[in-house]
Amino acid sequence: MNKLYYVYDPMCSWCWGFKPIWEKIERALSGEMKIVYLLGGLAPDSDQPMPATMQQQIAAHWHRIENLLGTEFNHEFWTTNTPRRSTYPACRAILAARAQQAESQMLTAIQQAYYLQARNPSDNQVLIESANQLGLDAAKFTSDLLDETTEQTLLAEIQFARSIGGNSFPSLFVHTTAGITPIPVDYQNADTAIQLVREAIEFT
Repeated sequence: MNKLYYVYDPMCSWCWGFKPIWEKIERALSGEMKIVYLLGGLAPDSDQPMPATMQQQIAAHWHRIENLLGTEFNHEFWTTNTPRRSTYPACRAILAARAQQAESQMLTAIQQAYYLQARNPSDNQVLIESANQLGLDAAKFTSDLLDETTEQTLLAEIQFARSIGGNSFPSLFVHTTAGITPIPVDYQNADTAIQLVREAIEFT
């Protein structure tokens, strides 16, 4: 069966900006092929505060996305948290939620916590609270979040994403019998990707 890979990180601000377009793409194509979410793993675990220069750079990205796409951000995050360059905890939370068939719901919960509620998804407690709000099995989620097996699954998924060219987020790839084809990301028009995906399938 043909597949559409969506390579992302739950704490990637461009993925947050792309969300409305991605949801249109997913709705349009989910009946035609298998949609596969792949974690790209933006930043490994770190307990160190994010350097001020990096905070300024990322905060500037938020403003750029906001101005370009109209995406909403709560900029109080930068004054009410101690940011860390660490997205692997949120990635493991996605895998823990995937085990309960709630990947997309957890992705939305993490993005809303981060970008709208100014909470830090680098902290396990924020992730566990998000799972509770979704009504997931809290004990299983917490166990899976902290399990070494989940870490190994994440590293393997990151490796696969890299192997198909998923080195930036978000990225899209069509997988057919002819191979894997990258699909350019248009942040403002879902029809661009939808047409390119259908063309890639048509010519296999």
